[in-house]
Amino acid sequence: MTIKTTIAASLTALALMAPSAFAADIVTKAPKKVEAAPPPCDVAFGGGLQSDYNFRGVSQSDKGPSVYAYVEPRCKVHPSVELYAGLWGWSTKLPTRPTGEFDVYGGIRPTIDKFAFDFGGIYYWYPRENQLFVDGVGTLTTNPIIPPFTPFTVRDTDFWEVYGKVTWTPTDWLSLNPYVYYSPDYLRSGARATYAGGIVKFTAPSAWFPSDWGAYLSGEAAHYWIGTFNALGAALSFDIPDYTTWNVGVGATYKVFTFDVRYYDTDLSPANCYALTSDPSGFTSGSNTSKWCGATVIGKVAFDLTLNTNTK
Repeated sequence: MTIKTTIAASLTALALMAPSAFAADIVTKAPKKVEAAPPPCDVAFGGGLQSDYNFRGVSQSDKGPSVYAYVEPRCKVHPSVELYAGLWGWSTKLPTRPTGEFDVYGGIRPTIDKFAFDFGGIYYWYPRENQLFVDGVGTLTTNPIIPPFTPFTVRDTDFWEVYGKVTWTPTDWLSLNPYVYYSPDYLRSGARATYAGGIVKFTAPSAWFPSDWGAYLSGEAAHYWIGTFNALGAALSFDIPDYTTWNVGVGATYKVFTFDVRYYDTDLSPANCYALTSDPSGFTSGSNTSKWCGATVIGKVAFDLTLNTNTK
């Protein structure tokens, strides 16, 4: 083979190899597909139906059913810091007969490793309330005619609180959630109040259930320290009873739905419950007691979604 023939063969081989080598180079150097980062802002919303609206161990719906709904815009200003605000609405049956309960709140949620903190404030609004009076013949009324008129409730019960919470999730199946709330004027009674407690939640492994299903067991215990009622003057002042409340229950989840059954109770006597709540039935029956703080089992069905996750 001549030198010319060898050179020609080499050039031909290089020409044949070049496209393959170039293609391999393209595969090797092609940029990796980068997934778009989730939007920094989102909106959570949901609602539910429950057999009783129990707030801190006390019925807010006269042991009857209640519905609720909420919306909560939220934005991450840092990968580990979220700002939020929200509005919850509840149907109620309370002594002053408001349209319902509406909770306006907002705060900040920083996260450090397995600790999720939550600091904020909340305003409890009860629109269109009617003050109750006892008239001169011992009748409970919102429109007294026969003097003398003795106030039975305050004119309105709107109040606000500040709070701090933390959720520690040491494992996938366990979370611990201590919290504290403080109000300088509980239910416009003139009394300072501090509510502190914690929640323990056990989440069952997802491998135990079909796809999209889950289950949990949780319990909560808390104590309410409440001061002296003095909103209607010294002659009608009294110490509002402190109390301890607890609940325990189980729940099942399916996609965005939650089904929960829970036992609630407090250490309040029926008489102390009446002093705490001004339950009108305790007055009209002449018993000066209330059933609103007693043991009860409550069932609830709820749904919870976020705009970016569940509506696309």
